[in-house]
Amino acid sequence: MPTDPDATDETLMLGYRDGDAAAFDILYVRHKGGVYRYLLRQCRNAALAEELFQDVWMNLIRARAGYVVQARFSTYLYRIAHNRLMDHFRRHDNHTVSLDDESAAAIDEPVAPAGLQPDISAESRAQAAQLLTLLEKLPDEQREAFVLQQEGGLSVEEIAEATGVARETAKSRLRYALVKLREGMQSWR
Repeated sequence: MPTDPDATDETLMLGYRDGDAAAFDILYVRHKGGVYRYLLRQCRNAALAEELFQDVWMNLIRARAGYVVQARFSTYLYRIAHNRLMDHFRRHDNHTVSLDDESAAAIDEPVAPAGLQPDISAESRAQAAQLLTLLEKLPDEQREAFVLQQEGGLSVEEIAEATGVARETAKSRLRYALVKLREGMQSWR
């Protein structure tokens, strides 16, 4: 029986757990961009983000046999990504990696091929650059909460679960991030 491309992420992961390799392919396509951008925004180094990205998916593959639906799949996936980041930071005892030219180019490049991207006006590009600059200036925890919400589509509860903090802590981090980003973008209104 062919895999239903319209199935929920949780159904697909259960199918993958039970041996449906096509289900994994659909999950990967759905989440690869968001997971990569999350990792890139957190570690600020394209080569490292790529390495961590591969590790996240390998960890998901290794953990598939024990998968049980306890939350949205995206929460589960971003929890794996968060844990992999924390492991890296603990091992290398740093939270900040300098942003070299290669990494900066990777942040500005769209995930979809250029031919599939709509034309972007100069003003839109300037706004996007300003937002990325503001995002880089956020404290790590606030940036992570914001990126998990925007890239992963996670709710406050899911952010808390993915990052291992209390709901109110996640809510505060997200609120402070939004306030700082809105203040920084005031000139564009």
